[in-house]
Amino acid sequence: MAFAIKAEIRDPRPELFSFVAQKTMYGGKQIAVGDIIFLFASENEGGQGLVARGLVTSSAAIPRRPDLERQTPRVSVAIKRTTLATRPLGRAELKHFRDWNDGRPETELNFKFYRQATNKIVGISYQAATFLEGFF
Repeated sequence: MAFAIKAEIRDPRPELFSFVAQKTMYGGKQIAVGDIIFLFASENEGGQGLVARGLVTSSAAIPRRPDLERQTPRVSVAIKRTTLATRPLGRAELKHFRDWNDGRPETELNFKFYRQATNKIVGISYQAATFLEGFF
């Protein structure tokens, strides 16, 4: 399974990234060492969407807090950047894909990242990963 992360990324050029206690949704908590991950610079923090692809070099689940009844699973990950995106893909390019049942990879990404605009790690389908590969 491939993954994608939307987070505050000010500069996509470093070879190593570390994201601490990131919210996970849509299977994101299953992320593990060796997984491919696509990095999206969050537009909420001035980013531009898809910026890089990388490999997960470490992954650690954050323990649940016993004082909270309901909480979103969180994970800390380290990522080695393998390549930079060569074409733009972000909210502006994906906003037109809103038919949640059309099966398109663009719609999957719009739904998982922009329907609820919080930063997060998500699991993505083979079709979405193949679509994203075309931006490198």
